[in-house]
Amino acid sequence: DGVHKLVLQISDNNPQKMNTVMNVAANVSRLYSERGEEIDIKIVAFNAGLHMLRPDTSPVSKRITNFSASMPNVAFEACNNTRTAMAKKSGKSVPIFEFAEVVPAGVVSIIEYDEAGYTVVRP
Repeated sequence: DGVHKLVLQISDNNPQKMNTVMNVAANVSRLYSERGEEIDIKIVAFNAGLHMLRPDTSPVSKRITNFSASMPNVAFEACNNTRTAMAKKSGKSVPIFEFAEVVPAGVVSIIEYDEAGYTVVRP
């Protein structure tokens, strides 16, 4: 279909890695845009990386909110397995930013994107 496909994984609660994921997405998006080519980017958060998509604990809250609004070709996915485990451990529900889609299992999403021709990168 002529569309480039990229999946970026975030599984660490590390602001530097979270910012790196967004930097990679922005840089790749910009390069393909300059070439007049399309890129579809998925950022999949699971394990401790789910904090990136939690408005109550995200160390990159302000940036990710602005980023999601300005990058229509980047989609965020939150692992529900991780969300459920975090809720069980804390005894309270785990909020996810409204721009992120909650998927059953982040790793399964990555596997299925790989099988669909996406390049998987863990910056």
